[in-house]
Amino acid sequence: MLLARFLASRSTSLSISSSIPTFYHSFSSLPNSQSHETFSRNFDESLVLNQLSDLLPIRQTPSTEKPFSTDSSDRNNHLEEVRVLDAFLPPEDKLRGIFLQKLHGKTAIDKALTSVDVELTVDLVAKVVNRGNLDAASMVTFFSWGIKQQKIPINNDTYCIILKALGRRKFFAHMVEMLEDMRSRGIIPNLDTLYIVVDSFVRARRISKAIELFSGLEDYGLKCNTETLNVVLQCLCRRSHVGAASSLLVKTKAKVSFDVSTYNIVIGGWSRFGRVKEVERILKELVDDGFEANNLTYSYVLECLGRAGRIDESVEIFEGLEEKGCVLDAAIYNAMISNFISHGEIDESVKYYGRMLNTGCEPNADTYMKLISAFLKARRVADAIEMFDEMLSRGMIVTTGTLTSFLEPLCSYGPPHAALMIYKKARQAGCRISLTAYKLLLMRLSRFGKCGMLLNIWNEMQESGYSSDMQVYEYVINGLCNIGQLENAVLVMEEALQKGFYPSRLICSKLNNKLLASNKIEIAYKLFLKIKVARGNHNSQTYWRAKGWHF
Repeated sequence: MLLARFLASRSTSLSISSSIPTFYHSFSSLPNSQSHETFSRNFDESLVLNQLSDLLPIRQTPSTEKPFSTDSSDRNNHLEEVRVLDAFLPPEDKLRGIFLQKLHGKTAIDKALTSVDVELTVDLVAKVVNRGNLDAASMVTFFSWGIKQQKIPINNDTYCIILKALGRRKFFAHMVEMLEDMRSRGIIPNLDTLYIVVDSFVRARRISKAIELFSGLEDYGLKCNTETLNVVLQCLCRRSHVGAASSLLVKTKAKVSFDVSTYNIVIGGWSRFGRVKEVERILKELVDDGFEANNLTYSYVLECLGRAGRIDESVEIFEGLEEKGCVLDAAIYNAMISNFISHGEIDESVKYYGRMLNTGCEPNADTYMKLISAFLKARRVADAIEMFDEMLSRGMIVTTGTLTSFLEPLCSYGPPHAALMIYKKARQAGCRISLTAYKLLLMRLSRFGKCGMLLNIWNEMQESGYSSDMQVYEYVINGLCNIGQLENAVLVMEEALQKGFYPSRLICSKLNNKLLASNKIEIAYKLFLKIKVARGNHNSQTYWRAKGWHF
């Protein structure tokens, strides 16, 4: 048997060696100077494969299929596959993805947008133009296609969406183009539209362009009157361009009639900087023009004196207003409360709050926000919670941003008990909790190892309609690791990996080290393999998204 195997292998090697000279002779018979060039030009690929098939066991498969089919049915199948692959994308990403294809011609883009199987609404149009990284031309093209659909109303509110999106990204030429498009359609801009356009220019520090736009409002169907002037002044003072607002006030005095609100806007702008002389000058012009200062005017004057450090004068003016029998409102009391808080005298501000209640003046949300924020900053948590209870007892609904501002300092020092009390009281009162507030609570509970409360807050967050992101998973995993619930931490980590999230290396290392310390080597190894695959997917996803692809 051994001899037979040797003879068989010997005969095979002889047959291979006998075939080599024939192949080599056919190549060496070409002229030496152009042997390689002539060989590559005249030799057929099939001849080479036939010669190699005699030497090596290579199986030939004739390549008769074309790599790309031109059949329409195949193209339809390909489109169906693309639609299936894009099914996981939200509607706004599907519409934005059309512009990643670099289609040529407006007709081709409109046809591609129409082929997307989504229900177009005004909210969806806002999501497409406000998010992502579309350029100005793509945003205008999409909006022009959107208003052609029957479900999108063509009015000021719809145009405000595209104007705000273009102005936020400083696409001013296209923003003016949209204003001209409104005029061609017979839509007259309202004050909200004017505020969006002027504020976009002012935010970009193009003050002269904003004033120039105000001078040419008649070209867009508006008039240079008191209302439009107040809108422009409000935009300028809100962005701290009070000097330009004062100059505009002087230039337009002979053309436009003023009212008390016109002067109050400029006085309020100077009061933010504590410019007492400027406030006195505008106040004198107000009186000279035959107007009377109202409570809002006095509140700005008191606020200006407080910011200038002249708090005693503000007290004198306040006492004089009471002696004259003026009916003081919450704005005046809030100015005095703010002045004493800025000087660190919280107890004095509380006294003015008491006087406010004794005189029958009803506090507003701004009153409680100032007092509660001051208590929290001074770490007088009990007083802050008591004031918060009183605020809710008066039927005031705390806004989402205000509630988040209350929870933020509470989650930066001390145990999370006070933050949870504020959260529960606000939730029972029907206040909406922001995702940022939930993350603050989860972070604090995770750090203190309050895992039961953490899981309850996590469930309530999901019930409120928020989906978990990478930060949320990291807080939950960290909290479970701190109390030693490693199996549950592994389950949460696997859930995060399945959803496409890749937690930080610090959290992964912490969980892995605790598993190894607990002698759970097999679980740690299986988790390591899953994290390794997720890391590769995360790196690929980061790369392709940087190239503008959805992956």
